[in-house]
Amino acid sequence: MSEINHDVPPGPLNHCQITGSGNLFEAIDLGHQAPCDALLEKEMLNQPEKTYPLRLMICPESGSAQLSYVVDGSEIYFPEYPYRSGISKPLKEYQRVFADGIVKDFLIAPGSLVVDVGSNDGTLLTGFKRNAMKPLGVEPTNIAKIAREENGIDTIQDFFTEDVARNIVQEQGKAKVITTTNVFAHMATLGQVMKGIATLLDSDGVFITESQYLLDVLESNQFEGIYHEHVRTYSLKALTKLFPYYGMEVFDVQRASRYGGNIRAYAGWKGAHPINPRVGELLVLEEEKKLFDPETWAMWRNRVDENRTQFMKLMYEIKEKKQRVIAASSPGRGAVLVNYYGLDRNLIPYVAEIPTGLKIGKYLPGSHIPVVSNEILFTEQPEYIVVLAWHYGDYIVEDFKKRGIKSKFILPLPKFRIIE
Repeated sequence: MSEINHDVPPGPLNHCQITGSGNLFEAIDLGHQAPCDALLEKEMLNQPEKTYPLRLMICPESGSAQLSYVVDGSEIYFPEYPYRSGISKPLKEYQRVFADGIVKDFLIAPGSLVVDVGSNDGTLLTGFKRNAMKPLGVEPTNIAKIAREENGIDTIQDFFTEDVARNIVQEQGKAKVITTTNVFAHMATLGQVMKGIATLLDSDGVFITESQYLLDVLESNQFEGIYHEHVRTYSLKALTKLFPYYGMEVFDVQRASRYGGNIRAYAGWKGAHPINPRVGELLVLEEEKKLFDPETWAMWRNRVDENRTQFMKLMYEIKEKKQRVIAASSPGRGAVLVNYYGLDRNLIPYVAEIPTGLKIGKYLPGSHIPVVSNEILFTEQPEYIVVLAWHYGDYIVEDFKKRGIKSKFILPLPKFRIIE
């Protein structure tokens, strides 16, 4: 087990969370922002908002990227947390394919325990349930109730810790599969999470994590993927440094399209699974791309600033012509873009979300732009629509066009462009 305390308390984080090294350099400073999913009710608009530093630091020794300031997890993942994975059709399909592939590739026997940490509404686990597995979710927010009542997924409403893992083992045995999708980078209590995984994982089991990938952040200018929920942004190098502290190793890796580019890493007990050559190949690629070089990130910041300049120039040109531009989709990362770019209600009067979204009727933090049902788009037909969920841009644009939207679409990233 690790001799380094991988748990970090809320507040400034001045050392590498994985190795303890103090040799860090700044990749970008996005200013002080409120947590991106801390949406406001109308009566809160005239009250002070809590903001925190939002700065990404990189440790060349470990390859880890991390925030310089950690917000308490109970503040980030409050009971009424407004994100649901199951309302996004592309994500729902992605997770179905994910579950089917895991069962097939690892020959998971029917009835095996599969645990999803940060399971949200249980969408991923429904895929394992369909494959005759025994699914169990661990989810700290009230979305756990939706998982149980709407999707029939047994869910523990709690943060994942070593004690929670120990209780699962006592009641249901060891897990053949443990998954964390867009969760493993979120917990400041990394040591507790890793100890929980080590307690829960069977001797031949597999732990699979999907996270936003640092190389994709670099190549796709994804500054808005840096937010307070993402305490860390992983490279493969960082993951290969982390798991040996707990007697485990990364034995396979894949790059995929989710989040606009993610890394899917497969880990197990050391020696339990053959090492796929892809691991070594991707580690070499990270070095070839100079992913841990300060000069690389200085050039990246220049690209981010150029994108922002072009985007804001168009916004003011639209305003001068007295045309309307609104935003469609409301991912948490969209609030980071809105606040860093300096958008407000004068430029974008509202954000249109799918009618089943939990954010409708609330206001984005910082900018106070209201979130409304996207049904309004079909009557207003604004001249321009900014797709904040640009990583689903092709799907969203095609869907809106099929349904009669005649607007021009603006995709802010990876490179600013307009779709007629």
